[in-house]
Amino acid sequence: METNTLPGMDMSCDTTGCCPRFSPEGWDGRQLHFRDKLFVRATTHSLLHIPLDMGKVFTRVQTHIENAGAQDPDSYLVLSRDLSSSEGEHFFAVTSEVPDEKMVRLSGDFITRVFEGPYRKAKDWKHEMEIAVQAAGKTAGRIFMFYTTCPRCSRAYGRNYVIGIAETNP
Repeated sequence: METNTLPGMDMSCDTTGCCPRFSPEGWDGRQLHFRDKLFVRATTHSLLHIPLDMGKVFTRVQTHIENAGAQDPDSYLVLSRDLSSSEGEHFFAVTSEVPDEKMVRLSGDFITRVFEGPYRKAKDWKHEMEIAVQAAGKTAGRIFMFYTTCPRCSRAYGRNYVIGIAETNP
């Protein structure tokens, strides 16, 4: 298992001017191993798990990442999870420090599953990730969702892929 490596993505297939078209090949059933992998950490506000300021926060962070030249040209990853019904946490994978943003490093082993459908199914997908970790003989830690496209782009592309990413503990 390679350390700090993500499945490749075709970042050039961008017909919306926003999110590139996501291809799920190489993401399902993948094991990821992070050792001090660098991320920008940001939080968003929600009302009953419905994001209120996600667009504003993601735009700010992405602008800072691009200005710092810290976007991986071959892939991207944003790990998202709800901390409560009123707050979400997001980790943006980067290649170097990003000024004016909170930097964190993540370490651990993770498994992935590809899901397709409306965002409201995230609760079900989280449960499926817990079952997948147990089936692997491990204990689930944090469970993240990687929302591969924004709602506007998922409508334009006709598919809404979401990657479940579960931290596995022995």
